[in-house]
Amino acid sequence: MGVGENIRVRVQREPFGMTDDSREICRGRKDIGAVVSFTGLVRDFNESPDVTGLTLEHYPGMTERTLEDIGRQAWERWSLQAIRIVHRVGYMAPGDGIVRVSVASAHRRDAFEACDFIMDFLKTQAPFWKKEHARSGDYWVRERDSDYADADRWGRDR
Repeated sequence: MGVGENIRVRVQREPFGMTDDSREICRGRKDIGAVVSFTGLVRDFNESPDVTGLTLEHYPGMTERTLEDIGRQAWERWSLQAIRIVHRVGYMAPGDGIVRVSVASAHRRDAFEACDFIMDFLKTQAPFWKKEHARSGDYWVRERDSDYADADRWGRDR
Protein backbone atom coordinates (compact mmCIF):
# COMPACT_ATOMS: atom_id res chain seq x y z
CA MET A 1 0.00 0.00 0.00
CA GLY A 2 1.16 3.51 -0.75
CA VAL A 3 1.28 6.48 1.56
CA GLY A 4 -2.08 7.83 0.36
CA GLU A 5 -3.99 4.67 1.30
CA ASN A 6 -2.36 4.52 4.73
CA ILE A 7 -2.93 8.11 5.82
CA ARG A 8 -6.59 9.06 6.24
CA VAL A 9 -7.85 12.41 7.45
CA ARG A 10 -11.38 13.54 8.32
CA VAL A 11 -12.68 16.91 9.44
CA GLN A 12 -16.25 16.61 10.67
CA ARG A 13 -18.96 18.07 12.88
CA GLU A 14 -20.19 14.71 14.19
CA PRO A 15 -18.75 13.07 17.31
CA PHE A 16 -16.27 10.26 16.66
CA GLY A 17 -15.91 6.88 18.35
CA MET A 18 -13.03 6.38 20.72
CA THR A 19 -11.92 3.07 19.17
CA ASP A 20 -13.36 2.99 15.63
CA ASP A 21 -10.15 4.04 13.88
CA SER A 22 -7.91 1.66 15.85
CA ARG A 23 -10.14 -1.28 14.96
CA GLU A 24 -10.25 -0.20 11.31
CA ILE A 25 -6.46 0.20 11.12
CA CYS A 26 -5.86 -3.37 12.34
CA ARG A 27 -8.56 -5.14 10.32
CA GLY A 28 -6.94 -7.91 8.30
CA ARG A 29 -3.38 -6.85 9.17
CA LYS A 30 -0.73 -9.00 10.84
CA ASP A 31 2.20 -6.58 10.39
CA ILE A 32 1.08 -4.15 13.12
CA GLY A 33 2.65 -4.54 16.55
CA ALA A 34 1.42 -1.30 18.13
CA VAL A 35 -1.39 1.22 17.77
CA VAL A 36 -1.02 4.43 19.73
CA SER A 37 -3.96 6.82 19.93
CA PHE A 38 -4.47 10.26 21.39
CA THR A 39 -7.87 11.82 21.99
CA GLY A 40 -8.14 15.50 22.85
CA LEU A 41 -11.23 16.52 24.84
CA VAL A 42 -12.95 19.81 25.61
CA ARG A 43 -12.15 20.90 29.19
CA ASP A 44 -14.41 23.00 31.37
CA PHE A 45 -11.51 25.41 32.01
CA ASN A 46 -8.78 27.02 29.94
CA GLU A 47 -8.15 30.77 29.74
CA SER A 48 -11.35 31.07 31.76
CA PRO A 49 -12.15 28.87 34.78
CA ASP A 50 -15.79 28.46 33.69
CA VAL A 51 -15.77 27.19 30.08
CA THR A 52 -19.20 26.02 28.94
CA GLY A 53 -18.16 24.97 25.44
CA LEU A 54 -16.13 25.90 22.40
CA THR A 55 -16.62 26.50 18.73
CA LEU A 56 -13.89 25.40 16.36
CA GLU A 57 -13.71 26.96 12.90
CA HIS A 58 -11.49 25.92 10.01
CA TYR A 59 -10.60 26.65 6.41
CA PRO A 60 -12.20 23.78 4.39
CA GLY A 61 -9.86 22.15 1.90
CA MET A 62 -6.78 23.82 3.32
CA THR A 63 -7.34 22.13 6.68
CA GLU A 64 -7.52 18.64 5.20
CA ARG A 65 -4.43 19.25 3.05
CA THR A 66 -2.50 20.50 6.08
CA LEU A 67 -3.49 17.47 8.17
CA GLU A 68 -2.46 15.15 5.31
CA ASP A 69 0.88 16.95 5.04
CA ILE A 70 1.50 16.55 8.78
CA GLY A 71 0.69 12.85 8.41
CA ARG A 72 3.12 12.54 5.48
CA GLN A 73 5.87 14.21 7.52
CA ALA A 74 5.36 11.62 10.27
CA TRP A 75 5.29 8.83 7.65
CA GLU A 76 8.68 9.95 6.33
CA ARG A 77 10.28 10.14 9.80
CA TRP A 78 9.13 6.83 11.31
CA SER A 79 8.40 3.30 10.12
CA LEU A 80 4.58 3.28 10.14
CA GLN A 81 1.76 1.13 8.78
CA ALA A 82 -1.18 3.55 9.13
CA ILE A 83 -2.22 6.99 10.36
CA ARG A 84 -5.74 8.23 11.09
CA ILE A 85 -6.52 11.83 12.01
CA VAL A 86 -10.08 12.88 12.87
CA HIS A 87 -10.70 16.50 13.88
CA ARG A 88 -14.02 18.01 14.77
CA VAL A 89 -15.29 21.49 13.98
CA GLY A 90 -18.37 23.36 15.14
CA TYR A 91 -19.72 23.58 18.68
CA MET A 92 -18.55 21.13 21.35
CA ALA A 93 -19.34 20.87 25.06
CA PRO A 94 -16.95 19.96 27.88
CA GLY A 95 -16.12 16.26 27.70
CA ASP A 96 -16.66 16.06 23.91
CA GLY A 97 -13.83 14.77 21.72
CA ILE A 98 -12.06 17.38 19.59
CA VAL A 99 -9.31 15.38 17.90
CA ARG A 100 -8.28 11.75 17.62
CA VAL A 101 -4.95 10.63 16.19
CA SER A 102 -4.14 6.93 15.79
CA VAL A 103 -0.82 5.63 14.53
CA ALA A 104 0.06 2.01 13.75
CA SER A 105 3.56 0.60 13.48
CA ALA A 106 5.38 -2.68 13.84
CA HIS A 107 7.03 -1.23 16.96
CA ARG A 108 5.68 0.87 19.83
CA ARG A 109 8.39 3.55 19.89
CA ASP A 110 7.69 4.61 16.28
CA ALA A 111 3.95 4.72 17.00
CA PHE A 112 4.37 6.77 20.20
CA GLU A 113 6.78 9.27 18.66
CA ALA A 114 4.78 9.71 15.46
CA CYS A 115 1.54 10.28 17.39
CA ASP A 116 3.27 12.87 19.61
CA PHE A 117 4.78 14.59 16.57
CA ILE A 118 1.43 14.75 14.76
CA MET A 119 -0.27 16.35 17.77
CA ASP A 120 2.52 18.91 18.21
CA PHE A 121 2.19 19.98 14.59
CA LEU A 122 -1.62 19.95 14.61
CA LYS A 123 -1.47 22.47 17.46
CA THR A 124 0.89 24.80 15.58
CA GLN A 125 0.24 24.34 11.84
CA ALA A 126 -3.36 23.31 11.27
CA PRO A 127 -5.72 26.16 10.28
CA PHE A 128 -8.22 25.95 13.15
CA TRP A 129 -9.60 28.84 15.19
CA LYS A 130 -11.01 28.16 18.63
CA LYS A 131 -13.57 30.34 20.39
CA GLU A 132 -14.32 29.39 23.97
CA HIS A 133 -17.65 30.11 25.55
CA ALA A 134 -17.68 30.85 29.28
CA ARG A 135 -20.17 32.21 31.78
CA SER A 136 -18.01 35.34 31.84
CA GLY A 137 -18.17 35.75 28.02
CA ASP A 138 -16.81 34.39 24.75
CA TYR A 139 -13.22 34.83 23.57
CA TRP A 140 -10.83 33.56 20.89
CA VAL A 141 -8.14 31.26 22.28
CA ARG A 142 -4.62 32.62 21.81
CA GLU A 143 -1.64 30.67 20.54
CA ARG A 144 0.65 29.33 23.25
CA ASP A 145 4.42 29.57 23.27
CA SER A 146 4.48 26.13 24.92
CA ASP A 147 2.80 24.59 21.83
CA TYR A 148 5.55 26.02 19.62
CA ALA A 149 8.25 24.84 22.04
CA ASP A 150 6.76 21.32 21.81
CA ALA A 151 6.89 21.44 18.00
CA ASP A 152 10.41 22.95 17.97
CA ARG A 153 11.83 19.90 19.75
CA TRP A 154 11.32 17.91 16.52
CA GLY A 155 13.89 20.13 14.78
CA ARG A 156 11.52 21.90 12.40
CA ASP A 157 11.05 25.62 11.83
CA ARG A 158 7.68 27.19 12.51
